[in-house]
Amino acid sequence: MSSTKKWTVQEVIDRILDDMCGGPKFETTCDIISVGSPDTEVTGVATTFMATFDVIREAVRQGKNFIITHEPTWFTGMDETEWCREDSVYLAKRKYLEDNGVTVWRLHDHLHMGSGTDYIYEGLLEELGWKEYLLPDEASPWVYEIPETTVRGLADFFKRKLDMSTIQIIGDPDMTVRRVGILVGGGSLGLGVEQMPMQVMERDRLDLMVAGDIYEWTLPAYINDAYQMGFHKAMLTLGHERTEEAGMKYMAGWLRERFSDFPIDFIDAREPFRYL
Repeated sequence: MSSTKKWTVQEVIDRILDDMCGGPKFETTCDIISVGSPDTEVTGVATTFMATFDVIREAVRQGKNFIITHEPTWFTGMDETEWCREDSVYLAKRKYLEDNGVTVWRLHDHLHMGSGTDYIYEGLLEELGWKEYLLPDEASPWVYEIPETTVRGLADFFKRKLDMSTIQIIGDPDMTVRRVGILVGGGSLGLGVEQMPMQVMERDRLDLMVAGDIYEWTLPAYINDAYQMGFHKAMLTLGHERTEEAGMKYMAGWLRERFSDFPIDFIDAREPFRYL
């Protein structure tokens, strides 16, 4: 008769980090337990881009008490809570988590930078079916040579693949596209180097950049000027959540290959915006 191993939250975290990158890699990291206990016995795991209230409610409905989220639970990059200890939204969300015995752990830095694989890109490329288009001489998963299409055709493709109804564009919708860059999440802000996205456009002779987050005075302004001057340049903005959520869907499958003693499922946080 087979028995089911009982895992604590900390044991699951340790196994993930060991298999992903040979153990913890960062002295300072946002990959922390933001609520709950490392000693909690895991009844089920939910992976998600962000532990929104709807995601938490769905995890509770499914009987899962351990949420692995890619982005913060408490509205700041490092999940700091000193500023919101008396805040009504924070208190209500935390009470619901505690009342239902849910532990939330963030998996961000190790997922992007803990090894030679950026698992967020892995998930997105699997969702898009673009792995074969990654240029072999690129050191990063940014630049792709795709079958010729148009800006409009590519926007329609992303709408289908990522379940979107609206995509922001800069440029001519009928412009032909072959060389495409993708900067997921906050990567399109430059990762601390504000000019980086523009340098990628120029260096890699890109027709189009797919962006997550944007500052309107950087990459959008650069591509808008290029478009207005007649350059063969365009941009699609998908947003932070839609460019990274597929990575957490991918992680659910990755985890199932390592854990069989409790259920593991992906819960889509969904795009946070609606458009009137």
